[in-house]
Amino acid sequence: MKLIVPLVVTAALLGGAVAADAQQSRPGSKPAAPAKVDPVAQAYDQFLLAHRLKDEDDADGAMAAYKRAMALDPKSATIVAELADLHMRQNRAADAITTAEQALKIDPESRDAHRVLGTVYGSLGTAEDSRASREAQRDSLRKGIDHLERAVGPASARATTDVNLRAMLARLYVANEQYNDAIPVLAEIVKQEPGWVDGASLLVQAYVAAGRGEEAVRWLEDAVEISPQLYPTLADMYARQRRYAEASAAYERALKVSLRSVDLRVRFAGMLLGTGVEKDAVRARDVLREAVEMRAPDDRTLERALLLLAQAERRTGELDASERTARLAISQNRRSARAYATLAETFEERRKYQDVADTIAPAVALFRNDADPEGPLSLLLPHLGFAYQQLGQYDKAIATLQEAQKITGGDPSISFYLIQAQISAKRYSDAVASARQARVEQPDDLRLARLEAEGLRLGGKGDEAVGVLEQVVKRQAANPMAHVALAQIYQDTNKGSQAVKVLQDARTRFPQDTAITFELGSIYEKQKKFADAEVAFRQVIAQEPDHGPALNYLGYMLAERGERLSESVDLIKRALQTEPDNGSYLDSLGWAYFKDGKLDLAAEHLKRAADQMTTNSVVQDHYGDVLFRLGRYNEAIAAWSKALSGDREDVDHGGIDRKIKSAKQKLPRR
Repeated sequence: MKLIVPLVVTAALLGGAVAADAQQSRPGSKPAAPAKVDPVAQAYDQFLLAHRLKDEDDADGAMAAYKRAMALDPKSATIVAELADLHMRQNRAADAITTAEQALKIDPESRDAHRVLGTVYGSLGTAEDSRASREAQRDSLRKGIDHLERAVGPASARATTDVNLRAMLARLYVANEQYNDAIPVLAEIVKQEPGWVDGASLLVQAYVAAGRGEEAVRWLEDAVEISPQLYPTLADMYARQRRYAEASAAYERALKVSLRSVDLRVRFAGMLLGTGVEKDAVRARDVLREAVEMRAPDDRTLERALLLLAQAERRTGELDASERTARLAISQNRRSARAYATLAETFEERRKYQDVADTIAPAVALFRNDADPEGPLSLLLPHLGFAYQQLGQYDKAIATLQEAQKITGGDPSISFYLIQAQISAKRYSDAVASARQARVEQPDDLRLARLEAEGLRLGGKGDEAVGVLEQVVKRQAANPMAHVALAQIYQDTNKGSQAVKVLQDARTRFPQDTAITFELGSIYEKQKKFADAEVAFRQVIAQEPDHGPALNYLGYMLAERGERLSESVDLIKRALQTEPDNGSYLDSLGWAYFKDGKLDLAAEHLKRAADQMTTNSVVQDHYGDVLFRLGRYNEAIAAWSKALSGDREDVDHGGIDRKIKSAKQKLPRR
């Protein structure tokens, strides 16, 4: 409907009325015939009435007025498009589409009709809770884009088109993965509306999705000079590109702009934790503590701050604080699977596997009753299965990990723990079958190959075990750990000379890799070539003074032989500085003290090791020895009994039986 028409009609009507009055004023003249009312003018009156009723929230009255206007002026696409717009605003999508298409039959270039159709189809194509098929949604999205492109007009003239309409088109481009089409539209809008932060974020998203991340960074580096509120987005981009120093500086600038932003502090801390640098973990901890003390804008932000804080505290060795923070996160939201998992991770750091089981088992029961429990269970079951395995409850571990594997669709890390549990349970054929199945999807996973070989070896198929790892070395000759794995299986299958040769050749090829030299020392020790073993371990320590395994192995080897016990203690203490709760290191230190006759210190450390490594026969045997020497015969018998019911590796079963009989003879007669 052309708005110029009613103005002309009004003037004509006014002119006719003046003429009629003039005629009636002439003496003796005949009465004038009634002026004919133009239907177009009446349509305009109804059109204006519809607008007024719409503004008064009388949708039904407005629709009726629009329909009367349409009847009076059936050639006006504008009236029909306005009715379609009202249908759209009333969430009557089908009526809006039908009416807008009717307008296009009158005027195929009606931008208002295209705007309505573009908006409705775009909404249908991007609805998250839609019951339509994915293909139907994609079709709606394509239609929405087509109509909005026609609504905003040619690209050369779009800069003057309604900014909201262009923004809608840009969002649909992004939703339809037409990122290169979205970028120029968004860039123009953000230039016109620099305060539209969502537009900047959407533009960066489009750049990144289009593989133009460097352009996004350059654009942001310029944009922050005008719009400092974009510093967080720039910081996120730097972090994405692992430009951590620049990201940190950008976050610091962002915090100066938004002094009280909890969300910004949480994002900053998340980036710092991602660097893996110790000083960054300390900074993350401090930033998160500030965030927690501030008033979080919502419960979700507070929960994320607490979970990241617990992680930061764990990274900085503040395990008591980490446990408190994780418990606080659970108290804030008892339906947070991530909070339970975070607490479990802190317990795992301390090797407190019974605490892991006691925490996770009730949580698993809680989430089983959910309508969609798979998300929480996929997070929690691996922790529970691993805890059961460490506690020697292998049947529970296997059942739990099999369920986790089913839920996650065969996660390689879960397969790894499952196979370990099957080996510990002496279900070697199951372990081999599981390893082979997992290796179909992950043929180059060295961990899985080693487990397959271990299952074969323990199942009495040593040659097959060797063959598995020989094939791995052929495919992964550039991987130092493949050579280490092959050397281990050679040693375990009584091919010690071949084991040494593999490692000596590998050390020539990878002279800086301490894992090879460490393994060479281990094999020398097993072959009772103690002098050669000591040389190898000291070479590792010379390269890496904080190499915990080498410090511990050398210290334990000296203690076991009763040599240089003071040096032995010092070496193991250095190992414990790297991992204060490592049960193997605690056992080594306790054993060194035992050999040196310091029984109270021995008992202290061996108890910690025995409480942690309940199924390790060597540790339980050591603890029984010190208890016996302290005259605590009942406790010694209990420890030795655990040794016999444990993994039974590297212990003299008959010797332990004799020690139990000797302790029983020491008990008072009843």
